[in-house]
Amino acid sequence: MGGRHPARASLVSVVAAVLALALAFAAPAVASERHPTLNELEGEVMCPICHTTLDQSDSPAAQRIKAYIVRRIRAGDTKSEIKRRLVADFGPGILAEPAKHGFALLAWLLPIGGILVGAVGLGFAAWRWSRSREPAAPALAGGAVLDPELDRRLDDELRRFE
Repeated sequence: MGGRHPARASLVSVVAAVLALALAFAAPAVASERHPTLNELEGEVMCPICHTTLDQSDSPAAQRIKAYIVRRIRAGDTKSEIKRRLVADFGPGILAEPAKHGFALLAWLLPIGGILVGAVGLGFAAWRWSRSREPAAPALAGGAVLDPELDRRLDDELRRFE
């Protein structure tokens, strides 16, 4: 084997593949931050009049915000800079995604916490249910339970015919 452990070599190749995949997904995100497009930002900014994202709104306010975004993109602003300016002008409600700090952090944590608590509860219930079942005694067609001695004798007789 040339001194290499096959499991270790496999692990190294998996880690390398994961890192390559992470870099492949990180590159567009960095490019998107530096050179945003109107299409990207339309889905992340809310119309202050109809309270939908800009890509769903045709209100005059939405049209003005879209024109503003286009001007900022042409000026070379990053996505974060554009969003920061919009928040300064319209407040944090202009962004479609809630803030990730303070009280608004609950909008991110509560759904995740609920899913985790539900999964743990479901797993615990399944574990309890699987532990609480007792092995069923052999029953006759009418529902009566066979005597263990009779069950043993019946098994012995049936083995003779095999």
